[in-house]
Amino acid sequence: MTVETAAQAAYIVAALLFILALAGLSKHETAKAGNTFGIAGMALALAATIALAVVGEISGLGLTLLIVATVIGAAIGLYRASKVEMTGMPELIALLHSFVGLAAVLVGWNGYLHVEAALGGAEAELLRRQDLLGIHSAEVFIGVFIGAVTFTGSIVAFLKLSARIKSNPLMLPGKNILNLGALAAFGVLTAWFVIEPQLWLLIVVTVIALLLGWHLVASIGGGDMPVVVSMLNSYSGWAAAASGFLLENDLLIVTGALVGSSGAYLSYIMCKAMNRSFISVIAGGFGAEAGPADDTDYGEHREVTAEEVAKLLATADSVIITPGYGMAVAQAQHGVAELTRRLREKGVNVRFGIHPVAGRLPGHMNVLLAEAKVPYDIVLEMDEVNDDFARTSVVLVIGANDTVNPAATEDPASPIAGMPVLRVWEADNVIVFKRSMASGYAGVQNPLFFRENSAMLFGDAKDRVEDILRAL
Repeated sequence: MTVETAAQAAYIVAALLFILALAGLSKHETAKAGNTFGIAGMALALAATIALAVVGEISGLGLTLLIVATVIGAAIGLYRASKVEMTGMPELIALLHSFVGLAAVLVGWNGYLHVEAALGGAEAELLRRQDLLGIHSAEVFIGVFIGAVTFTGSIVAFLKLSARIKSNPLMLPGKNILNLGALAAFGVLTAWFVIEPQLWLLIVVTVIALLLGWHLVASIGGGDMPVVVSMLNSYSGWAAAASGFLLENDLLIVTGALVGSSGAYLSYIMCKAMNRSFISVIAGGFGAEAGPADDTDYGEHREVTAEEVAKLLATADSVIITPGYGMAVAQAQHGVAELTRRLREKGVNVRFGIHPVAGRLPGHMNVLLAEAKVPYDIVLEMDEVNDDFARTSVVLVIGANDTVNPAATEDPASPIAGMPVLRVWEADNVIVFKRSMASGYAGVQNPLFFRENSAMLFGDAKDRVEDILRAL
């Protein structure tokens, strides 16, 4: 068996491992195995690629640089992954998406320099004989465009998620016209480039795509950022697939298609959970306008102490905990897990209600609770638990805000109107853990805080949970 044949076989096995990884990640119980499959697939793919480079045209300095780059990249990846907190995972993933986009841009430019920029060369002549030169030019142009949009869009998402820039949406005049104009220009320039490949056309489309990616994500408010992360995940997949076509790498095409399609479907699921259309998210998203809900006087809020909450929990027969990004920031998941164990020992029926976009990353809360050893069977999705709030004694809202906001169902003028939320206000008592009365990431005030059956427990969530545990 030749090295080329062995490498192609390895690519097939790696593709199967990536499919098994996606299947494993669909359930709590198999998620760890899914990650293992993904790691094994990527390691096998890298090994096969380096083996092909060894027997191919790359040798000497080029091969050394390839191996050194692989080792350095692996070391940086392992270091960052081992150091990142769960609260920092969304922005790390956004940053990783930017690398995929940048790689697609570089691959596209490399394809142009090897073919279109050297039309008298052997590669261009071979493609011309096969009537594939136009297809190659289209692949170059489309790959660069998708990659550049992904690159700058992911950078902006990283900056927003890490609070390096404000999460408020950028409101340029005629922003939708700007986006549509950029897409129309891309279509015209693509046709032009296929007919007559020129360097200035590639430069122009690269600049347009970079600006479009920046504008698309900058125009999206904080409330839609979980959808943006999955959307950029999809973009990075299609960028990788485009690179695969240029490099004639079947594994890259398959992997990119898997990532692109799964990311797109996840975006669809999340948009459905937020009662949003995918187009509306791209066009602006939550927080585009400060609606009347933000200016309404809801009255005075009521405060409670940890000792009072402990007494309430001790006499409750059912408790539902709805976590949000604030629980991740406070790293309160282990205390919450211990509180759950204590209450269940006392015979209290404790469950968790997870909104599809809780946190700033799909599945963020599920991973936190799994890390703290909370049993999977009591962690329920919004649709599974929403009808049970009316029969619940106490709801603990720990770090959640927009996902439990009744304005979404009661105020048509609210920026989050129509978004399905956890109906926590239907319970007998609602205790909200917050540092202050500030609005949530979407910038929308929450009338839940002022309801008669709601009370605020201020302070760091981890400290307050520990205070409740001591009181119990």
